[in-house]
Amino acid sequence: MTEPTITIGILSREKLSFDLYGDYTARDSEKTFSGKFSAYLDGDTIVIEGEKKNYNFKDEVVFTPSNFKSESFLLRDVVIGVQFHWEQKENQRFLGQLRLFIEDGKITAVNIIPIESYLTSVISSEMSSSCSINLLKAHSIISRSWLLAQIEKSKSKEKYKTIYETEEELIKWYDREDHTHFDVCADDHCQRYQGVTKIHTDVVKKAIEETRGIVLWYDNKICDSRYYKSCGGITEAFENVWEPVKHPYLVPVIDYKFEMENTNTDFSEEQNAEKWIRSNPQAFCNTTDERILSQVLPHFDQKTKDFYRWKVEYTQQELADLIKSKSGIDFGQIIDLVPVERGNSARLIKLKIVGTKKTLTVGKELEIRKWLSKSHLYSSAFVVEKGNIEDGVPVKFTLIGAGWGHGVGLCQIGAAVMGEMGYQFDEILLHYFPNAMLKKLYS
Repeated sequence: MTEPTITIGILSREKLSFDLYGDYTARDSEKTFSGKFSAYLDGDTIVIEGEKKNYNFKDEVVFTPSNFKSESFLLRDVVIGVQFHWEQKENQRFLGQLRLFIEDGKITAVNIIPIESYLTSVISSEMSSSCSINLLKAHSIISRSWLLAQIEKSKSKEKYKTIYETEEELIKWYDREDHTHFDVCADDHCQRYQGVTKIHTDVVKKAIEETRGIVLWYDNKICDSRYYKSCGGITEAFENVWEPVKHPYLVPVIDYKFEMENTNTDFSEEQNAEKWIRSNPQAFCNTTDERILSQVLPHFDQKTKDFYRWKVEYTQQELADLIKSKSGIDFGQIIDLVPVERGNSARLIKLKIVGTKKTLTVGKELEIRKWLSKSHLYSSAFVVEKGNIEDGVPVKFTLIGAGWGHGVGLCQIGAAVMGEMGYQFDEILLHYFPNAMLKKLYS
């Protein structure tokens, strides 16, 4: 196998602006393109507007640099953190080719680049250069594995419905198969990719180079490796978050530094889940060390210190308005939030929302998090405290929760702690991905 070239969707809008640093060529054009440009649609034609002349391309255009290593392009006003609390716009610069094509009445910009160059940017975007080399190596392998597994998955004929809806239930999950015209997107929905906007430090380059072509492997397949910020003490099983497929390497892992004592992790019993979430057990990801947290949290998240165990409060009106806004359903006043089904990490898979006008069970975990927060609730591992009852409804709801993210696979904060403790990259990987092995696909 040779090093694959991949396609990354960067942005999609009716008009976009970009700069080409160097000499670029385009199909069906003898011109060499360099400088500032904008692009807009005229029917099925993409119009490239330069300083002195316009250029028309039907359906799509691909700009190819004369030198892939030194020449780059810049896309203006790229939105990052889409629908998350850190959503913002950035100008981002990329190596490789720029493809513009028409999709749903907009122009979509795609970066075409070799996978190892892509990974250098992903690791620089996701992690700090202050990380231990073993954490960076572990993350390089996970990111490479995840991407290649998604590409293989997209070729599979086996497809799953991502939404099940009845009068009583709405069960929905989200995955990267939403993308049909490129391999992955550049935002957190897939993997955070910000081109060469992020500084590619020597330690990141070293981690990529020394793990080149290495993936997690199980049963003659590349592992569908996943990651998130904090498991909260126990990781979650894949099938409880995404499609109903059991992966033996994405099973619950206890993230304790020490053996458990007197802890019942059968969270099908609600009293066990409540006791677990209200406790503060020792775990790799149970840390407030700012130096370690700065390795995996971007600056806008470093003020968050209560991710391992957290609390959110809503008045009756705030919660009712929030759920109506996020779900599009008028539940009336909220009477109760009832746990229906939990996963192995105590994350809710199904939650019943009981209102004065409507009762509905919602799932899976991300849909629950979307409905109960203006952006995304830290996790769906929470218990509910209701305030005083007035006229048959609580005046306040308090959510007491554990962990940050979906909980499947690598716990980034836990892995950062392990790296600081001297664990090697393979030890970190096999802790969070039991039953997997390492395999080199290309050199």
